[in-house]
Amino acid sequence: METIIISLGGSLIIPDQIDTEFLKSFKDLILSHVAKGKKFIIVCGGGKIARKYQEVAKQLSKVSDEDLDWIGIASLKLNAELLRVIFGEKAHPKVVDNFSISLSFNKPVLVGSAYEPGHSSDYDAILAAKNLGAKKLINLSNIDYVYDSDPKKNPNAKKIEQISWAEYRKIIPKEWISGLNSPFDPTASEIAEKEGIQVIIMNGKPIDNLAKCLNGEKFFGTIIK
Repeated sequence: METIIISLGGSLIIPDQIDTEFLKSFKDLILSHVAKGKKFIIVCGGGKIARKYQEVAKQLSKVSDEDLDWIGIASLKLNAELLRVIFGEKAHPKVVDNFSISLSFNKPVLVGSAYEPGHSSDYDAILAAKNLGAKKLINLSNIDYVYDSDPKKNPNAKKIEQISWAEYRKIIPKEWISGLNSPFDPTASEIAEKEGIQVIIMNGKPIDNLAKCLNGEKFFGTIIK
């Protein structure tokens, strides 16, 4: 039975308010593939709610990166519990936060969160892939592609449809800092390169794009391998 690993960005779950429409369409799509015999591990990110809490902490106190990471972890665990409940009886009854240990689940959907500071939830998703021997991971966020520079700052930034891990790691920061905005975080990227795991960076909207990817059809996004 094929197990598909998805890193689901918090920017899709809660861009400003909880995106009920996206979550419904995401649930329907995943369950349509469950009906075909597939299993999914979905690791949630924190999104804007995490950054709101982190900004208040920075305004009112002198905080370390580790403190900020713990706030982020707490917020993404809330997102993960929401997703687990949404999938109901199809989901493993508990959110899993530690993917460094052996995984065993008999439900078609397992929802994951983060375990410890020092990286984003991308790292936990890569650990899940490594643990299961999976060689592909889908990273869903609110960006269409990886670009050669920040498109918000450079209007001439060029999209990248395929790139090696070595080249990708040259265009992102070398180290993780709390709240880092990177298509796939540096710590997770290091493991993915070492383990030979392919990562697909794509926008979760429109949901049809993810549907094409899951169906093995041509989709819009960046493949890092």
